[in-house]
Amino acid sequence: MELEAIIDPIPLFKKWLSEAEKTEPRDPNAMQLATVAKNGMPSVRTVLLKDIINGNFVFYTNYESRKSNEILDTSKGAICFYWKSLNRQVRLVGSIKKVSDEISDNYYKSRSRGSRIGAWSSKQSRELDSRNTLMEEVKAFEAKYPNDIPRPNFWGGFALTPIEFEFWEDGDFRLHNRFILKPTEKKNQWTAKRYYP
Repeated sequence: MELEAIIDPIPLFKKWLSEAEKTEPRDPNAMQLATVAKNGMPSVRTVLLKDIINGNFVFYTNYESRKSNEILDTSKGAICFYWKSLNRQVRLVGSIKKVSDEISDNYYKSRSRGSRIGAWSSKQSRELDSRNTLMEEVKAFEAKYPNDIPRPNFWGGFALTPIEFEFWEDGDFRLHNRFILKPTEKKNQWTAKRYYP
């Protein structure tokens, strides 16, 4: 990558992800998602990238969870992929919004029966008195939905629209390769500049 090169970061990201899929022992699509509350307090957790749609990074969750509440309050977030097997990292910052019901429905239908029941059973981010209580919820929803399991209206996807990318690659003596990309006025064109490590 040359200094101030004009590129589309999505093909580069997909190339790095494809390489990670060959070397990472588990979940190469795992990403750390950082959100911020209205009071300015940040929080971070690991979620799974499930799709890239029109340059937007899509993940799924319970819409009543802490992360969802913070996203709905601020519409801002950051995600970071770290592939230890390759000594590479990609960081993105951007705005986040819900995906369409159609997109959420299509993904939900692709999930295993157990995962679909789990979406109904877990009151994510709320206190749980015991594991037994959760498993009783699972049994109740298994009985309620012996066949088709509809998507709960409190569960679905979000998409992060990047306004900044950073590609980072490990270098000897901590002299890493680091490029930050910001969008130009032209669609799918980003300016890449090299930064000190």
